Amino acid sequence: MDAVRAVAEPRRREILRLVWDDELSAGEIAERFDVTFGAVSQHLKVLRDSGLVTLRQDGKKRFYRADRDGMGPLADYLQSMWTSRLDTLAELAEAAERADQSEGTSS
Repeated sequence: MDAVRAVAEPRRREILRLVWDDELSAGEIAERFDVTFGAVSQHLKVLRDSGLVTLRQDGKKRFYRADRDGMGPLADYLQSMWTSRLDTLAELAEAAERADQSEGTSS
């Protein structure tokens, strides 16, 4: 499966976001989803086979990290997408806080 098709699935994008800056074990990744460990493991396999994550094994544990170099231009796209979403979330939070403050002063 190519990289673009791999990241078309929302859970895979979320897994990539989780391992973008930090290396996490498969168990740590699975804890953050409401699906079985097996389902997360399959997503990780697709990401690994697509060259989007690297795998490091330490004993029985498997650790994953985003392979930004292997992603090429897709890395920049994903980074800008997440940054844009965070900016939007921050703007919404600030607007809600301003609304709460103005309601408190008009009482």
